[in-house]
Amino acid sequence: MQEIGDNKICPSCGFDTTEKQQAPFLPYGTILQNRYIVGAGIDTNGESTRYISHDKQTGDIVIICEFLPIGLFSREEGTTEVRINYENRLVYNKLKDDFLNYYRILSELRELSALMNVHNIFEENNTVYVVEENEDLIPFEEYVERSNGHLEWDIARPLFMPVISALEALHKRGVGHYAIAPKNMYITASGKIKISGFASENERKRGTPLKSQLFSGAAAPEQYDDNFPLDDITDIYGFCATLFYALTGHMPKSAVERRKDSRLLMSTTTVKRLPPHVVSALANGLQVERENRITDFDELRSQLSVAHTAKAIQDEISRTASMNLTKSERTRKTSNGMSHASIIIIAAAITVLVLGIAGVFWLMQNPLAGMFSNNTDASVSSTQSTEWTGATVPNYIGMTYEEAVKSVDSNSSITIYRTFNDEYSDDYAEGKIMSQTPAAGSKITQEDSVVVSVCVSKGSQMRTLPKVEGEKLDTVASDIAAQGLLATAEYEYSDKVAEGRVIRYKEHVEGDTLEYGSTVVLVVSKGKKQTSSQSSNR
Repeated sequence: MQEIGDNKICPSCGFDTTEKQQAPFLPYGTILQNRYIVGAGIDTNGESTRYISHDKQTGDIVIICEFLPIGLFSREEGTTEVRINYENRLVYNKLKDDFLNYYRILSELRELSALMNVHNIFEENNTVYVVEENEDLIPFEEYVERSNGHLEWDIARPLFMPVISALEALHKRGVGHYAIAPKNMYITASGKIKISGFASENERKRGTPLKSQLFSGAAAPEQYDDNFPLDDITDIYGFCATLFYALTGHMPKSAVERRKDSRLLMSTTTVKRLPPHVVSALANGLQVERENRITDFDELRSQLSVAHTAKAIQDEISRTASMNLTKSERTRKTSNGMSHASIIIIAAAITVLVLGIAGVFWLMQNPLAGMFSNNTDASVSSTQSTEWTGATVPNYIGMTYEEAVKSVDSNSSITIYRTFNDEYSDDYAEGKIMSQTPAAGSKITQEDSVVVSVCVSKGSQMRTLPKVEGEKLDTVASDIAAQGLLATAEYEYSDKVAEGRVIRYKEHVEGDTLEYGSTVVLVVSKGKKQTSSQSSNR
């Protein structure tokens, strides 16, 4: 997103301007609304794709989110227009309207610090575009990792409270997030949380026309049930799962696994260092059965703010004392010089302290009726250690992209996506898949709908110049193009080389190595130069 003049390789980020962005994604340099220049894709899900982009009007770097529902449209290589499959046109238009309405609501909540700022929404190319603010952000997972693998409650509390307010505001407008997870959280330069990963409800549950994207450990059990109505109780589960990760360093088991064994793995060390009311709130927010879960954001905020029992006792002490004291008694000092009000405050503080100690003891003796599984190790795994015997992600490395896509045609649980940028490789031939995410052998549980991202090799970055002397120009040009190089021609007379055949490289020799995409100049014979006598004889 910087001016680079005639350079083919960006000196700032190393981007190669000779590359093309693969269909169905927008070609590099696409201009939207005569204002936004589209760059490389950042990420994609079953509903939309995000691109890094440049705003010509303001000069800012922005993020553009394009509505692209997998399987319901087509877009030819190098074009921008989205073509809707005829049989999917009604579904496509309904999903597009939901997407448009969702982001319009989001754009009206820009005063909430935890939400991404939406600057513009418009329709073009038979789809919808959303322009989001681009900020310098740190992935939340990286932030936790830098913080010794977990956050203390005093650090986590001011970070997460604005998230509750943001979710509450969304639900009051009739929409939710439904993908609150560590991968969708970022930390700003000012030390605040920003939520990402916005999508309509259609993308966040099973049974819709979209390829659902759910985050294992953070998605609520009901999101795995076909077309189950989602609500604030769903987002409370994801919020508590993410907070659980922040405080413990690991995610809860997936909702599918927790339906069989609902216990949460939390080490004894972790339980001891967390306030009892926070542990209790996590347990209540992560209940597998919806009817047992915290039901609204006010209750969630309250349970995370103070232990209910302690607060109730404090209120009762203050109320009773106030009723029994006259105005003059409230200002009168006791024999040791303290007012009755001071005694009340001290008594309340002692009560809270005693209850806190008792709460820790209670948690250790009766961990929320089996909700928690206390482990003596400081760190624990959130999954079983037994060997996996179920389905796994196949190995696509060494295949072409087309072969990989064809291999999953009959497998509805796997979608193959080509990464936005191919990469050079000395180990894999051009056109072959050189890496994949998730890796081959990764487990596929019954909850998963796996999107496998594959990176295709462009071959070696350095290419060897073939033999050209005496060869036909068309043949040589084809050989050079096969090496990923470009060729231009200059002509001169030659007594030795026939007309139309290559004499030599102008500035190189056979066997030289050049970077992929470089241009070489070929000197081509015009045949023998005619003398004046030869011309006159003719």
